[in-house]
Amino acid sequence: MQHPADVSPASAPRCIAFVLLPRFAFGALGAAQCAIEAYNEVCEGTPIATLLLGETAKVTSQGGLELAALPVEGALPAFDALLVLADSPLPETGHEALIGLLQREAARGTVLGGFGTGAWLLARAGVLDQHRATLHWPYTGMLAERFPRIIGSAHVFELDRARLTAAGGAAALEAMAAWLTRPLSAEAAADVLDQLGVERIRGAGERQRVPLAARIGGGQPKLTEAVKLMEANFEEPLPTEDIARLVGVSRRQLERLFKQHLNSLPSRYYLEMRLNRARQLLRETSQSILQVGLSCGFSSGPHFSSAYRAHFDTTPREERSRRMFGTGASRKEDP
Repeated sequence: MQHPADVSPASAPRCIAFVLLPRFAFGALGAAQCAIEAYNEVCEGTPIATLLLGETAKVTSQGGLELAALPVEGALPAFDALLVLADSPLPETGHEALIGLLQREAARGTVLGGFGTGAWLLARAGVLDQHRATLHWPYTGMLAERFPRIIGSAHVFELDRARLTAAGGAAALEAMAAWLTRPLSAEAAADVLDQLGVERIRGAGERQRVPLAARIGGGQPKLTEAVKLMEANFEEPLPTEDIARLVGVSRRQLERLFKQHLNSLPSRYYLEMRLNRARQLLRETSQSILQVGLSCGFSSGPHFSSAYRAHFDTTPREERSRRMFGTGASRKEDP
């Protein structure tokens, strides 16, 4: 269903330019393009066009795919948004022509953004000062430390005035969908998600998922094995004693590992994992509240509701009734 009156010409971008740095993540580009195509399918009027820009006439992705691009130093068609796609290594040096382009476009009021590690280049250009920004999780702490005028975050994406930054992959799709559908009615926004084949996208306030090994380092195989056992046994949670026995340590040793590296007890960490899984199911599936609770190891509806409210300060029913894009962060972080 098309919605001809949902977006005014002033609020809808007419052309989005993607700047591709060498070894960019092709998946992030494809995800962003998918969001644009879904928007064009739903909303009448002139469809959003896209441009591919690069510092050379051809740019090779991380996976070896080569794309033709317009050079950033040449005469360029008009565009309303300029998004930099980068991956590793960080663009810490060079790229002077692109930095100059970003600074000129910032002065014009163009929407600027970066996916993957693209925000790093925007930070070097000074166009993220006094804005919230994020990038791929291994570098979020470095961004705030290196550029103190930026409000760094570890969220999946940040949409702060005319700045849009996100991690790569699915976060690029979510960031684009959130930005493009912001002026739409709830019905039209839902139709865009239907075109994308998703029930809900993560909100800007949700944190990136950081792999456990990255959080605790690679030298704790017993702890990693214990967490994997928990993840594999949500519906029928294992007692702490059984987990300790299965990974080959005493209960006291296991508790020490969790306290030292995760600042939690095994039972508490396990409960929070199950509750976070329940929140995901409530937001992203049509399972009943009771089905969600049982699948996450809660023996009854009241037991599930009580535990959920104690952790998130809201009930499962209230969570289910929230809008598809979420309405704010919960008071506790994911384990």
